[in-house]
Amino acid sequence: MTELLPSLDRAAPAADRPVTAATRPAATVSGRTDPARQRPLRVGLVCPYSLSAPGGVQNHVLGLAGYLTAAGDQVAILAPGELDPERAGQHGIHPEQFTSVGAAIPVPYNGSVARITFGPRVAARVRRWLTAQQLDLVHIHEPLAPSVSLLSLLACTVPVAATFHTATPRSRLLRAAGVALRPVIDRIGAGIAVSESARQVVVEHLGRQPRVVPNGIRSGEFDPPAQHPEDDHGTGEGRSVADRPWRGGDRPRLVFLGRLDEPRKGLAVLLDALPMIKQRHPDLEVVIAGQGNLSRIGRRDAAAQLPDGCWAIGEVDDTTRDALLRTADLFVAPHVARESFGIVLIEAIAAGATVIASDLPAFNDLLTDRGRRLGYLFPTGDPAALAGTVDRALRADRRELNADARTAVARYDWSKVGPTVRDVYRDLLSH
Repeated sequence: MTELLPSLDRAAPAADRPVTAATRPAATVSGRTDPARQRPLRVGLVCPYSLSAPGGVQNHVLGLAGYLTAAGDQVAILAPGELDPERAGQHGIHPEQFTSVGAAIPVPYNGSVARITFGPRVAARVRRWLTAQQLDLVHIHEPLAPSVSLLSLLACTVPVAATFHTATPRSRLLRAAGVALRPVIDRIGAGIAVSESARQVVVEHLGRQPRVVPNGIRSGEFDPPAQHPEDDHGTGEGRSVADRPWRGGDRPRLVFLGRLDEPRKGLAVLLDALPMIKQRHPDLEVVIAGQGNLSRIGRRDAAAQLPDGCWAIGEVDDTTRDALLRTADLFVAPHVARESFGIVLIEAIAAGATVIASDLPAFNDLLTDRGRRLGYLFPTGDPAALAGTVDRALRADRRELNADARTAVARYDWSKVGPTVRDVYRDLLSH
């Protein structure tokens, strides 16, 4: 795990204290100066979702903040919730760069449960933050989310960049918002979509033409270890990878990560496939990690009824999550809807796992990158097809596939993605 910066125990500032060069951690970008940077910028990053909770958008914002900070920019973050100092340190940022607008509440949104906040008091905090930070630009993520993002867009008086993360095709709500909020949407000077799927939604519903810039990862954080430490299931003993038939131990390991009670994450598909998978591979170890109540997907007793060698371990922190990816032979993403990118697929590949995913458009784009096959796809929502794909993957020699895939996903490292984001900033400020 990344060591914490020495000064991370200092308290976070009040909302009206701007980030200065003195509060930035010193760092470099892969040991070199970012060629896209001409001068330091004062950038405000707005995240609609609570930083107290895990999530793809939250990690994207923190990763971007870490990249920009390392490049020498002055970065301030606004979001609900709290930012744990250890999590901040893992992303190379300082807690003093973060301002909270208060606690968040869980609200159903985009087929998920989003932890957001809204209201007059939050709006006042947003205005104070925007005034105090003296920013060159504000980069708002999910600008139409009914949270701090929309409030920031309403209050901004400086140039605005916006990133659209979701893929909700044929959304009547988003189409209506595109009409009702047209004057607000027109405040966005530069649009970014994390994938072609997300871009098409913006084009269809909002009439904008955002630039596709993918999510970034800290690829070095996922390098597989040369030694496997002993784990909770006795699969360790510290032998070298070359001496072990499987990455997680003496038997293959399949990992699922995601909210257990969100139907769109597709856990029900995996649960239905497990008996077929275990019949063919009784030695397979299955680890299911994530928060949520299985009763919401009609599987109240699923955890107790898992086959032998299968564990539902609940919510995990980032360190445990990364360790699971580094010791997985197979990473399964059986999602059934509304996925715009699939950052966890890229992280799993970077960690050396073989990815098996449903053939949603975003996942298909990722795993057939530039004509190269980076993993396995199966028909969305089909447990028998998933079981067959797992069987095929376990029987295959996947070393060349995994090596090619890891090489391909290196382009998603923040050292590659970050300069493109900063090019968007430069173009925005030049107009």
